[in-house]
Amino acid sequence: MKKDFFKYQAQTSSHPLALEIAKAKGSYIYDTSGKKYLDFVAGVSANSLGHNNPRVTAAIKNQLDAYTHVMVYGEFIQQPQVQLCKLLVENSPKDLNCVYITNSGTEATEGALKLAKRVTLRSEIIAAKNSYHGNTMGSMSVSGVEKQNAAFRPLIPGTKFIEFNNEIELIKITNKTAAVILETIQGGAGFITPNNNFLTKVKQRCKEVGALLILDEIQTGIGRTGTFWGFENYNVVPDIIITGKGLGGGMPIGAFISSLEYMKQLKENPKLGHISTFAGHPVISAAGVATINEIIKHNLMKESLRKGELIRNKLKHPSITEIRGKGLMLAAILETPELAVKMVHKCMQNGLILFFLLFESRALRISPPLSISDHEITIGCEIILKSLKELKELKE
Repeated sequence: MKKDFFKYQAQTSSHPLALEIAKAKGSYIYDTSGKKYLDFVAGVSANSLGHNNPRVTAAIKNQLDAYTHVMVYGEFIQQPQVQLCKLLVENSPKDLNCVYITNSGTEATEGALKLAKRVTLRSEIIAAKNSYHGNTMGSMSVSGVEKQNAAFRPLIPGTKFIEFNNEIELIKITNKTAAVILETIQGGAGFITPNNNFLTKVKQRCKEVGALLILDEIQTGIGRTGTFWGFENYNVVPDIIITGKGLGGGMPIGAFISSLEYMKQLKENPKLGHISTFAGHPVISAAGVATINEIIKHNLMKESLRKGELIRNKLKHPSITEIRGKGLMLAAILETPELAVKMVHKCMQNGLILFFLLFESRALRISPPLSISDHEITIGCEIILKSLKELKELKE
């Protein structure tokens, strides 16, 4: 199968991990030889409940038996869609009371940007340097890493960039600004958390000039950082939320959330101002409902904070210079990029899945399922320390 993988499937990099998958269950992935790997990545923060969670699987199967796609989004009343929208609203600040489900987080970013421009009748967007919001032309236009964007220019004009956590630059937000879009915690940049009430100050500046604040919660949301939404940790409420990844329990999904007053403006002038064929697919929506219910039922939001501290306490090593992030959205920063690359491969040899971050080359991504057990965390951390030791011995 590996030969066909490289022959027929378009590649995203020159050196994929190329692990042949047979099955996955709980916190483990199994390859075609029968070897099992403890998953410390969760499909890049997507598998909130691990693999093949029985409640999520049952919800998918039950919905498959009832109906799948029946009509473009927003025309027919479909219970899974309505349930998911209601659940998201019930777990959001009171003014964020209307949901548009999408097929991915990137699509949600596109919808949020359109909504902000429609509401404010302005075109300028302020985004952060070293940010990442997706790979479509619109989302790339507000992603602040030129080495990713250069090959695809010209992108959509009208975006200015500020440095995350630098409040001096907030003066760039003016009465020409439609919206400021930020990741609540910068992901690709190295899991950079906001400090000194930065997000609160951004929101205040937005209010002063009539701009909207869009917070990208694609990675931080749905319990991964200790609260339902990551921004709840930082004393701020956005005007628009973007979500995805962990919302679907391993299924492809996204959504943007705002006030009913704002969302109404997508209905007219023009009519059908934002439309999608497969958005809110009933099978995917059913998986989303089951995922949220399981996270809430088992108190996995608060548990992510405790489990995150457990990982921090166990990963004490001279080669780990710091651990960034919050909850179960963590990045272990190593001494060199070369060590990070070797560690991903050495840990995989030793039965642990780790991964990289987009723009911080010294980082090891640690974003396991929220449902991971303390015992599994201990096993994973022991493999990391063992792998560091083995690499050091090889070097010597």
